[in-house]
Amino acid sequence: ARRRRGEAAQGVPGARGLRGGDPRARGPRERTHGHTPSERRAGWGEKWLPRRAGLMHPPRVAKQDPYVGREILSGQFKVLERVGSGGMGAVYRAHQPSMDRAVAVKILHSKFTNRKDLVSRFRREARAMSHLTHPNTAKVYLYGQLEDNACYIVMEYLEGRNLGQLVRQEGPLDPVRAVAILIQACGALEEAHQKGIIHRDLKPENIFLCKQGGIEDFAKVLDFGLAKVTEREMQPGSLILTQEGMVFGTPEFMSPEQAQGKTLDARSDVYSLAVILYELLTGKLPFDARSPMEFITLHVQASPIRLGIRAPDRTFPPGLEDVLLKAMAKRPEDRHQSAAEFAASLASVVPEGSVREALAALPDSALALAATQPSRP
Repeated sequence: ARRRRGEAAQGVPGARGLRGGDPRARGPRERTHGHTPSERRAGWGEKWLPRRAGLMHPPRVAKQDPYVGREILSGQFKVLERVGSGGMGAVYRAHQPSMDRAVAVKILHSKFTNRKDLVSRFRREARAMSHLTHPNTAKVYLYGQLEDNACYIVMEYLEGRNLGQLVRQEGPLDPVRAVAILIQACGALEEAHQKGIIHRDLKPENIFLCKQGGIEDFAKVLDFGLAKVTEREMQPGSLILTQEGMVFGTPEFMSPEQAQGKTLDARSDVYSLAVILYELLTGKLPFDARSPMEFITLHVQASPIRLGIRAPDRTFPPGLEDVLLKAMAKRPEDRHQSAAEFAASLASVVPEGSVREALAALPDSALALAATQPSRP
């Protein structure tokens, strides 16, 4: 059986309530990458579609979307079009007349309003993101419930593509470009971590590239729907879903401790960022696996495939692989201890101008603290 990412998968040893996705592909790929050509991974606003050769589906008659063309929130926004959809809801482009700007409106399907777990997850994402002000985090303007009780989040409207789409379309990135993008994401995560927010579902689909202020490849971290928020950040009555022993996230990018249902901290996100960077550099994941269960096992037990073996036709800056492998260490205490420390280590081995500019995404205090951390082999 195939499942969309974010739906429960059962039968994983040592894990209950796994939220994860199927092995994925971006077009035809070699079998060793662990994905079949019949599948592609889907983000929150994408439909999961099988792509088996020769499989034809009869066309479906499009239903009229209940929100397109409507004014919502007493006329504050007019919904113009649906730009993405998934099992839990949809994302729309809307216009805010008072500010004369385009916004994105994320709406949870009204049929889920009685699902306390999904509603809590949705509100938690909105609350977590509303507390973040870093320029590399997608901005949240407003959140709540519509007249029909459907939950919504109004966010900045971004035009561009996510890292998953980028690698599918262009293949592996130049190391300088890849590192500059990842350092921006580190900046967004450093702010979140300092506020007690752990993302827990970092993957290429949740890092979006757009053009902002004349800057190409401006990264935005999205989708804090699985974020672990400290109790002081939770509203009274919120349902806490992040119990120890429960596993949530995307298997391909999980840290070992996340795969085992252990308590997570910022170092888990550092591991996931390193897996994303590995994929940007090679176009492939660091393990050969055919199922979510196999990915989980390999994250816990196996060493990543070396860059030179994974991408023998590519060259990488000296020291980059060592930084990457440290960030992917099995034990959290052996990794970089913060996103800022990971970013500083990356910049030290890839010191080009665009990378140095990306370091501006991190506060000086975080970089200064990272510089005092003892080096670990």
